[in-house]
Amino acid sequence: MATSFDYAPLFRSSVGFDRIFDLLENAQRARASSDWPPYDIVKTGDDTYRITVAVAGFSQDDLTLTSESNLLTVSGNKGEPSQEGYLYHGIAGRPFEHRFELADHVRVTAAELTNGLLSIDLVREIPEAMKPRKIEIQSAPGSEPPVQIEGQKVA
Repeated sequence: MATSFDYAPLFRSSVGFDRIFDLLENAQRARASSDWPPYDIVKTGDDTYRITVAVAGFSQDDLTLTSESNLLTVSGNKGEPSQEGYLYHGIAGRPFEHRFELADHVRVTAAELTNGLLSIDLVREIPEAMKPRKIEIQSAPGSEPPVQIEGQKVA
């Protein structure tokens, strides 16, 4: 079941959100890649996040993390499988690639592989120039409030 949304009303009242609308439209399209291996995305603080990918059977040398502008790519490739004569091979070791779209000013701070889980820590750091600031309102020269002149009351 495919559901399509029309973003035209939002375009009429917003400026500069083209990237967000593109992300929403891309999310609606059928995913070409699988969701293997499974992963979690957790908000660990006001401006901190953690992505945890289950990479059982992959070593640190088999994994690659790449951070480009607004895109984090996690990929794994074990190379050639060993010829050990498996009776049953249930642990998947196929190559994978996950792409995570990152918001502006989100950067990777650390990555750690522990017990088959790859944890990637991210932080959103908004530059000082982009943080909200209070702007003082000044009155224009010559626009003093009118002065009331006292006079006789007319009956």
